[in-house]
Amino acid sequence: MITVKEKIKENTGFQYIVENLQLMSSAGRRKLLAMPLLTSTEVITTQYDCIEKFVTFMSSAEKKTLLVDLQHQLMRLHDIQGTLHNLSSHVVLDEIELFELKSFAFICMAMRKDLALLNMEQQLPMPDTQTVFQLLDPDKSGVVNFYIYDSYSEKLREVRQQLKGCDSNSETYATLFAQQNELQQQVIEKISQQLWNQATTLSDAFEQMTYIDLIQAMAVQALEWNLCRPTLSDTVIEYRNLFNPRLKQHKEQLGLRYQAIDIHLNEELCIVTGANMAGKTVMLKSLSIAQLMAQFGMFVPAERAILPIVEDVVLCIGDEQNEMNGLSSFASEITQINSLLQRSQNERLLILIDEPARTTNPLEGKAIVQALGTLLKDHFCVITTHYSQLGLPRRKLRVKGFVGNDTATPLTPENINQFMDYALVEDNNEVVPHEALRIASLLGCDKEFIQLAETFSGLKK
Repeated sequence: MITVKEKIKENTGFQYIVENLQLMSSAGRRKLLAMPLLTSTEVITTQYDCIEKFVTFMSSAEKKTLLVDLQHQLMRLHDIQGTLHNLSSHVVLDEIELFELKSFAFICMAMRKDLALLNMEQQLPMPDTQTVFQLLDPDKSGVVNFYIYDSYSEKLREVRQQLKGCDSNSETYATLFAQQNELQQQVIEKISQQLWNQATTLSDAFEQMTYIDLIQAMAVQALEWNLCRPTLSDTVIEYRNLFNPRLKQHKEQLGLRYQAIDIHLNEELCIVTGANMAGKTVMLKSLSIAQLMAQFGMFVPAERAILPIVEDVVLCIGDEQNEMNGLSSFASEITQINSLLQRSQNERLLILIDEPARTTNPLEGKAIVQALGTLLKDHFCVITTHYSQLGLPRRKLRVKGFVGNDTATPLTPENINQFMDYALVEDNNEVVPHEALRIASLLGCDKEFIQLAETFSGLKK
């Protein structure tokens, strides 16, 4: 089972998304990390519906007040899985655990009321914990503090009364104190036995409460980051104004321009070319982040999105070096590619590969890309490359790249972003763009170096 915890270890962009979810409880965080990649259209759609309603509530003053109260209840939630485990195992609880259950039952009752007022009791049914609360609050105090009340046992009440008028240093006091402890333990055992029957109800309530924490956090993020609800499709991937949240926020903080992209993919091989610094790697990372967000039931960073359901997202960036295992960049990359080729025979994957075989010699590198593209031609697969004339049956896109500097402003590494166009365009040319030396020249590289490079490349006669 693929989980959020697994994916944030291998995808730093998705990790940024997860770390910025405004969860109210540590129990919600644990729930999130254990959440599986969703592959059921019905389950995903139901979660989208809940998030969409919460986003709508945030725009209504009346509903927003209820949501704020819901969030306050979640902030009071403690991780009581240990207590719930003891309860389901028919263990006699202690006073601290009984206090935890009373407090939890109280929070559940408050949340159940809020959900009813929000008309969300059907989508997010919260088990009724009133029986539990009443058992732990025999005096009907209505407070969450727990005490072994006198009303639990008439005999206990009598012993406590006798203790009040007894000398604490007397033998009688010692005898009565021992009786009190024994009677209190009997009460605890009786309460525990009565609660054993409520173990399933309390466990279900805990799971639902942590799930509600996820939903509210995803809704807050969707609203604050202007994310959209994806449409599910079997055959296409399509985005209008897809953006990378971390990069977009970083550039905006620096006062730099950020350009979102449009992209349309079918279940077939797509080759993407373009100059260095043209945003090809960012595009692949953005696709992976959005697909993971969608299949963990979140809204996605785009103005509009149409997505398929896949069994996993495989992102091969190709610049990793596994020093711990003594693997070079190329060995690490090939190991990863071999694994995805084996998986692609039996799984429906979104495969995103950035410049495969770029660290080996061009002859073999091109052959590797051709073989890879041939085997993955019927998958949702995007491969970026600088290799020309691949001769593959595929769709080919090109990043527009450098569009020129029409101002007197000198081109520098800091401002070159202003003169790049990251839009993707159809391109059936078998020859990839040659812009590296042009950009190097505009950046002020040594003229002799540029001239020699142009001569050796054959681009300048």
